[in-house]
Amino acid sequence: MESKTELSIVMPCLNEEETLAICISKAQDFLNKNNVVGEIIIADNGSTDDSINIATKLNAKVVHVKDKGYGNALKGGINTAQGDYIIMADADDSYDFEKLMPFLEKLREGYDLVMGNRFKGGIKKGAMPFLHKYLGNPVLSFTGKLFFRIKIGDFHCGLRGFSKAAFSKMELKTTGMEFASEMIVKSKLNNLTITEVPTILHKDGRTRPPHLNTWSDGWRHLRFLLLYSPKWLFLYPSLFLLIFGLISSIILIIKPIAIDNIMFDIHTLLYTSSMSLIGFQFFIFYALTKIFAVENGLLPKSSRYTNLFKYLNLEKGLIAGVILLLVGVILSVKGLFFWESVNYGNLNPSNTFRIIIPAVFTILLGIQIILFSLFFSILSLKSKT
Repeated sequence: MESKTELSIVMPCLNEEETLAICISKAQDFLNKNNVVGEIIIADNGSTDDSINIATKLNAKVVHVKDKGYGNALKGGINTAQGDYIIMADADDSYDFEKLMPFLEKLREGYDLVMGNRFKGGIKKGAMPFLHKYLGNPVLSFTGKLFFRIKIGDFHCGLRGFSKAAFSKMELKTTGMEFASEMIVKSKLNNLTITEVPTILHKDGRTRPPHLNTWSDGWRHLRFLLLYSPKWLFLYPSLFLLIFGLISSIILIIKPIAIDNIMFDIHTLLYTSSMSLIGFQFFIFYALTKIFAVENGLLPKSSRYTNLFKYLNLEKGLIAGVILLLVGVILSVKGLFFWESVNYGNLNPSNTFRIIIPAVFTILLGIQIILFSLFFSILSLKSKT
């Protein structure tokens, strides 16, 4: 009886004829020396050199992936994998395929995702560009740890292992280099277990430039982290703007504020009230982004998300919006009476605008809440189905 495949080693490939043979040979040596029943999959993304012939001659399984992109290539290879566990790494000889045992051991222990850490294992001279080593990777890894509370030190190590079952739970969507970040974030959001092992990064063996573009791919990673964490992108800024704007506005409505020789009056009130409106807009975008991400499978649905539609509904929003709208109308009428008291002549701006600015603010906020509640109720219909 043929033994069940335990491990699939997947390598994305796009014109890697210079290094592909040595990577496949090292992977085969690892499987043979450690008596691991496994397979080697080359996920070819449209190579025009001799890569496919090399892989075929070395008895590696070649999977042709038509859709371009790092993420597409890996997903194409992983989806055909027969192993219970999968280890992926680039085919540029920057990672040693003969030293995969620490990854497999952690997977056997039950971890869902095992990350390599190049900063703990060591980065050989010339293996990583200066900007990547001291700016890109540290900043993006710090951002990922801060946003998602993931305790790993190297978010972008290309050598990593995971179980096939865990990969199915991740439901990865991205197609480019940000695929690497999505895998970690989705693992955390789906409560999968994550660990890391020290990994040595060697200088790759290619003479051509790498496919990775420092600035554009770095931005794609950062953009992904921001969009997958609407709290940091929208909610926290909205809370700051709302709280600071409202408190400052209330104080300025009561009376001007003088600090040394600087006077904060109605002109400042106009900005602080605008800050509050902008904060509410940020909150709206947070809610809409969260709903879109969950309903389209980008983020997992939680019990807190389900309860959101219980506390925020059309009726409550309409009541709050109408109340604010009425307050604004009443303040506007009061301002009109002030104007009438001087026979519609010149007014004292300092006194008048302490009524007019709150009137305009509450009218605008009330209308925004009403419109948001109507749109929110439409979105909630899909959530209830």
